[in-house]
Amino acid sequence: MNTVVTSKEEILKNSRVLIQQQGWSAVSIRSVAAACGVSVGSIYNYFDSKADLMGATIESVWREIFHQQEDMAKLEDTQACIRWIYERMQYGCKKYPGFFALHPLGLMHEEKSKGKQRMQQAWGHILDGFCSVLKQDSKIRPDAFDGRFTAEKFAGILFSLIVSAMLREDFDSSAVLEVVRRTLY
Repeated sequence: MNTVVTSKEEILKNSRVLIQQQGWSAVSIRSVAAACGVSVGSIYNYFDSKADLMGATIESVWREIFHQQEDMAKLEDTQACIRWIYERMQYGCKKYPGFFALHPLGLMHEEKSKGKQRMQQAWGHILDGFCSVLKQDSKIRPDAFDGRFTAEKFAGILFSLIVSAMLREDFDSSAVLEVVRRTLY
């Protein structure tokens, strides 16, 4: 058995593989160490606790699912962005069964605030992307946003609808696209 893991990313990669193959509950310090071929102590060289490993794993899965493609033009249009997000959710659900519904449970134990913070950072990145797309979309009518109804508020509404769809594993974007059409165009 090796005593040194080559990188933190290698540990996270093996954690993602465990989720793919055995589900979210398979991720533990021992199982990840075994998957990496290292001692349990080696994992602690990179992660202070199981909660730290879980939080980093959640963040890495979110990053993989919503990693922006090379074709950034897709994200310049709000409707195309929404379609892309729903496609990515479907990809994530197939690759990581149960992840969207079960990963918050990994944050219910000790040190949950650190894990929640990482998840909120991942979600914040998605929200920032939404805001950017909304502000750049030339198809949105000029009076769609004002001081009370901002792009940021609308991005939050869209994101809430998307999170709800994730939990239901409902990957039909048509209702959200209709909200966008009726509200912004």
